[in-house]
Amino acid sequence: MFLIIITLFAIFSLIALNTYANETDEVYLVSIKGTIDLGLSSYVQRALEEAVSNKVKAVILEIDTFGGRVDAAVQIRDQIINLNIPSVAYIKNRAWSAGALIALSAKYILMDKSASIGAAEPQPADEKTVSALRAEFTSTALSRGRSEDIAAAMVDKDVEIKGIIEKDKILTLNAEQAIKLNIADNIVLNNEEVLNFLNLRDAKIVHIYPNWAENISRFVTNPVVSSLLLSIGFLGLIIEFWTLGWGIAGSIGIISLSLFFGGHIIVGLAGFETIILFVIGLLLLLAEIFFIPGFGLAGISGIAAILASIFLTFGNIIQATYSILIALGISVIGFFLLIKYIPSTRTWRKFVLSTEQKKELGYTVGTKDLKRLIGGKGISITPLRPSGIVEVNGKKLDALTRGEYVDSNTEIKIISVEGNKIVVEAVDAS
Repeated sequence: MFLIIITLFAIFSLIALNTYANETDEVYLVSIKGTIDLGLSSYVQRALEEAVSNKVKAVILEIDTFGGRVDAAVQIRDQIINLNIPSVAYIKNRAWSAGALIALSAKYILMDKSASIGAAEPQPADEKTVSALRAEFTSTALSRGRSEDIAAAMVDKDVEIKGIIEKDKILTLNAEQAIKLNIADNIVLNNEEVLNFLNLRDAKIVHIYPNWAENISRFVTNPVVSSLLLSIGFLGLIIEFWTLGWGIAGSIGIISLSLFFGGHIIVGLAGFETIILFVIGLLLLLAEIFFIPGFGLAGISGIAAILASIFLTFGNIIQATYSILIALGISVIGFFLLIKYIPSTRTWRKFVLSTEQKKELGYTVGTKDLKRLIGGKGISITPLRPSGIVEVNGKKLDALTRGEYVDSNTEIKIISVEGNKIVVEAVDAS
């Protein structure tokens, strides 16, 4: 009997120790730095879910940002507001614009002595956008017992608070002003002082870092990078459409577009249905290039499907239109610059024979039989853009035009032979 009591006591002691070990005083530190984007929102969501799952004592949100996407900030705000663990916004340098909304959503706001908060006027500052963001700021401040008027003045320059902010000015507060106006709770110098404020001086701070997928998605979903990836993708497809076959340019274009869609899928902006739509569009374009004469329904449908997939990925019509127009503009300009300047570069000359092989220079040019073809007529087997394949007298020949586009199954005439190059034109153009 005595042994049974000792055994039960040991078992319950181990259970108690294990329970205590699982509830050790840990505080998660989540870094909110740089541009606020949807990749950051995905990272914060994961960190907060882990904090709840591991029953940590508090979450420190270390903030240093000029702002970023409002939709991403609203997502982060909602995650923090609904958190059932004490949250502390520790503003290291600045919490401007969207960063101010995130800071206001925390239970406590602590600031470095050189930090600031505010400057949250949206761009564009139209009435609808200002009204919506102002409501987000005021409701957030109200939920945390902070001044709605102060929060509104950070967003709306029409708000005037006597002795604090004049009309037509946007409110930004330093640390001392924020404490005086009950926006911030205290000034701290480091994480240890944050723990002291929380009465958790013996707690262990656990840094939660973004994983590789979140880092990639943050990079890819950056507005500048997104536009650049779209530009490279469009440029690659334009080059492949202009030239015959499939090469490096098209492969680079596909990789760029894959990165664009992949990054947006990781952060939950795009689903696999957008990828399917994009692939359908790409297949229609490839069919137009390789199998279907001319440019018709398949090509138009392919372009429409690709553009639709990009619109769905952005989710915002204005932003999608803006990004697509920029990307198309850059890619078209880049294409014409490539046509104009690449042939004259030293690197290009290493791959292309620039000297014409004339008999006068000692070359023996086997063009005797080809010369006999001048004036002959045939059919274009593939589109000539400007090079392609033609059939003359039952023989398939590589040919090119003077630069004009000739559709497949078009009657052509050989107008000259330059070295081993057969130059043709459409019969109806002669």
